Amino acid sequence: MSLFDLTGKSALITGSTKGIGLAIARRMAEAGARVVISSRNQEACDEVAAQINAEGGSAVAVACNINYKAQLEGLVKKTIEHFGAIDILVCNAALNPHYGPSQTIPDEAFDKIMNANIGSAHRLCQLVIPGMAEHGGGAVIIVSSVAGLKGNRMLGAYGISKAADMQMARNLAVEWGPRNVRVNCIAPGLVRTDFARALWENPETYAATVAQYPLRRIGEPDEIAGAAVYLASSAGSFTTGQTLVVDGGGTIAS
Repeated sequence: MSLFDLTGKSALITGSTKGIGLAIARRMAEAGARVVISSRNQEACDEVAAQINAEGGSAVAVACNINYKAQLEGLVKKTIEHFGAIDILVCNAALNPHYGPSQTIPDEAFDKIMNANIGSAHRLCQLVIPGMAEHGGGAVIIVSSVAGLKGNRMLGAYGISKAADMQMARNLAVEWGPRNVRVNCIAPGLVRTDFARALWENPETYAATVAQYPLRRIGEPDEIAGAAVYLASSAGSFTTGQTLVVDGGGTIAS
């Protein structure tokens, strides 16, 4: 059996109608997982699920706004109704309503970032991990960011939330490791997604960023999806509490 085979596994992936989340959903389905496509827009979820099913995969669509606990509870309940259990949880959905110094961020925007990027992952883990443990184990993947590893003049609050995601993974890995639940983060560098469009579409910002990357380019969503499949599969069965940095070498270059 392939180390990267996910046949028979069910995967709940938030923010999976575009960008990194979509790539993870498609690649996990390709590896044999049954996937739940989720974002705020039901129509977008339906469209992605239909595409995956047409390609021979297995997907269902469940809309959810991660900012509301009741909707997260509904998302988990519907996933279990469809697939019986959740073997893989990918907390990918996040937001960043403020691009600028952290000292200038309005309270409302700060609270939104923390509630969405930390709070939703925390709540989903509370809802999902006990069931994973009861079924013999599982894998949780939190999509963090290299913004959580370094200071940034324009992404301060976002970086704080992403650093917290990494610590959340470490804590949960310690708490749930004895029950065979693994929890890890992926920290992407600049990736060609709509979420990061303001960074890679600006020629000056793009040039300054890739000049610091040994590979001299930004990443593609599939390159993050590969890391997620590794962490969810038998290939990653001895990996927990870690942050896998996938950034073209940006954080190791001077």
